Amino acid sequence: MISLKQVSKRYDSGKDALLNVSFELASGELTFLTGHSGAGKSTLLKLIMLIEKPSSGQMLVCGQNIALIPRSAIPYHRRQIGMVHQNHHLLFDRTVYDNVALPLLIAGFPPRDTGRRVRAALDLVGLLDKENLNPITLSGGEQQRVGIARAVVNKPAILIADEPTGNLDPELSAEIMDLFDQFSQVGTTVLIATHDHGLIDRYDHRLITLHEGQLLSDGFGGAAQ
Repeated sequence: MISLKQVSKRYDSGKDALLNVSFELASGELTFLTGHSGAGKSTLLKLIMLIEKPSSGQMLVCGQNIALIPRSAIPYHRRQIGMVHQNHHLLFDRTVYDNVALPLLIAGFPPRDTGRRVRAALDLVGLLDKENLNPITLSGGEQQRVGIARAVVNKPAILIADEPTGNLDPELSAEIMDLFDQFSQVGTTVLIATHDHGLIDRYDHRLITLHEGQLLSDGFGGAAQ
C-alpha cells in the first residue's frame, strides 16, 4: 500500500530531511512512526499526502509512483488518504455532522450519499447521537473521534494520524487506539506518527524509527519485548 525504496528529500535550503529510507506497509497494517523532533516524520507524512515530492528514490502509494502524479490528480490522490491531527482542526461554527461531511461536500458527493456515509462514520466512533451538537461542547476525546470520523468518511485506503493521542489521557488514548485497530482489521493501512513511547510500549505493533532523516530501526513496540 505504501512502498519507499531509497527515498530522499532535500529542501531548497540544502537540508536533507530524509536520506535513503526504504520500507513497505501492507494493506491492513497498523504501524507506529517515531523519532526525535526533526527526524523526518513530518516530511514523510507530507510525501505520502503529496504536499511534497521526493528528491530521489521511488515512492509508491496505493500502487502509484507519486513522483509521476500530475498536479491535476493530486486531489484524487488525497481522497484515498484520511488524516487525523492532534489538534482536531474542527470548525466550531458548524455541527458535528457538518464537520464530518466536509470532505464529501468538497468531493461532490450527492446529499443522500453524504448523509448515509456521515452517519455510518459517526456510528463507528460512537457519536451518532451527537451529530447536531457543536464540537466545542464535546470532550477532548470526543472531538478527536469527530476528527477520526471525518478522516474515514471517504473510506480511504490509508489513514495517517499525526500525534493523535498527544492531548489525551491513557484511557482515552486506548479508546482511540481501539478505533485504529478496527480500521486496520477491515483492510485500512494505518500509520501513526507519535512521540508517545508510553503508547507505543502498550501495543504489539510494528514500530519504524527515524533518526536525522534515516531509518534507524524497523521492528515492534514494547508489548512484543
